[in-house]
Amino acid sequence: MTCDGMTLARCGSAPPQVSRRSRLTHWAENHKPAAGVSTHLMLAWLMWLIVGSALVGFGIRWTWEAESVVAPWVAAVAIAVGAVKSRVVLDRAARRVVDRVRARGDGRCLGGFLSLRTWGLVVLMMIAGRLLRGTLARGIVGPLYITVGTALCLSSRLSWQAWRKSRYRS
Repeated sequence: MTCDGMTLARCGSAPPQVSRRSRLTHWAENHKPAAGVSTHLMLAWLMWLIVGSALVGFGIRWTWEAESVVAPWVAAVAIAVGAVKSRVVLDRAARRVVDRVRARGDGRCLGGFLSLRTWGLVVLMMIAGRLLRGTLARGIVGPLYITVGTALCLSSRLSWQAWRKSRYRS
């Protein structure tokens, strides 16, 4: 529309209001720490590997402190159970992470390799780990940590393999 040959914005009518949320969304979209698929896959691999390694390390230490005579056997069983957990449970989750990263494509926020739901689950597992350490003896928590850590380390191979393949495609 015009008002004596001028656009409405120039003849005194107010410009359309942009909501605060859309301005914030626009700002966040322009300033987010974005990265490509290869970087997201590498972050997923490293997160699973580093967290898993830390859990195995603490688990072994606590198991040895609590039961030094049988600790090697307890650790061996925990590692075997972790290998099974990796194949049966965590490999499926790792494949979902890889598929999510690939489907989202390049230019996505660095933390976006996991969904909000999965990040919430990570926080819950951290809280559960803290509660376990505070309520159970380290001789019990140690083998649990070894099991979960082993599973994370072994399943991290899927994002590592996807990351290696993505580097050759780029």
